[in-house]
Amino acid sequence: MKIAISGKGGVGKTTLAGVMARCLADKGHKVLAIDADPDSNLASAIGIDNDRLKAIQPLAQMKEFIEERTGAKKGTYGSFFKINPKVDDIPENYSIEKDGIKLVVLGYIPQGGGGCFCPENVLLKSLLSYVFIERDEYVIVDMEAGLEHLGRGTTSYVDALIVVVEPGQRSFQTAYQVKKLASDLGIKHVYFVGNKVVDEKDLALIKENLKEFSFLGFMGYNEKIMEADKLGVSPYDIDMSIRVDVDNIIHTLEEEMK
Repeated sequence: MKIAISGKGGVGKTTLAGVMARCLADKGHKVLAIDADPDSNLASAIGIDNDRLKAIQPLAQMKEFIEERTGAKKGTYGSFFKINPKVDDIPENYSIEKDGIKLVVLGYIPQGGGGCFCPENVLLKSLLSYVFIERDEYVIVDMEAGLEHLGRGTTSYVDALIVVVEPGQRSFQTAYQVKKLASDLGIKHVYFVGNKVVDEKDLALIKENLKEFSFLGFMGYNEKIMEADKLGVSPYDIDMSIRVDVDNIIHTLEEEMK
């Protein structure tokens, strides 16, 4: 299954992506996790410590690598370069592994050229196309709300786009913006997951405001998640309730995909 996860900053999408990757790997599945959010916090949510994370560099910042694969200098626009660079070795050679999960960090494409037809953007989109289409494993991509790295040719292979929301109008507005972007890109299966849900009133508020979405489940408000962030560890490693919540979300998604 190929899953992209999006939502407003701070709603917990990276927490869901990281714990989902750990839950799937714990069941014996091969998992490839892609950090496509400029904040690049997925490693911590998976439970990869900072010392190990220093061993890998975000692909978008690898100047010589981008030049080698595309034939054009990083940050140049309007020049000639390969539109189908070699990417099939990246998950093995440019990732860091933990407990059956391979993590690749895409990194940030600076604005000014960001979103345009530039070498680093082509490389990253080519990588996502490859992992969605060719890889025989679970792929989980932690996206920013703008879905910047997804291209039209890629999205027909996305099994599910999950939008994480919290009980609040700004989060709901972002969810509908993401849904429209997904529709424009041709993504057919868009779901939502609630987070920071304190009680039934929170859950009812979320469902009432997102009637156009399919609901996969929710993660309850959990101070252990904030504690995990302070400690620099995955919530998966310090709290069983988040595992139960995410396992239920995975089960519902698998039922939806049958």
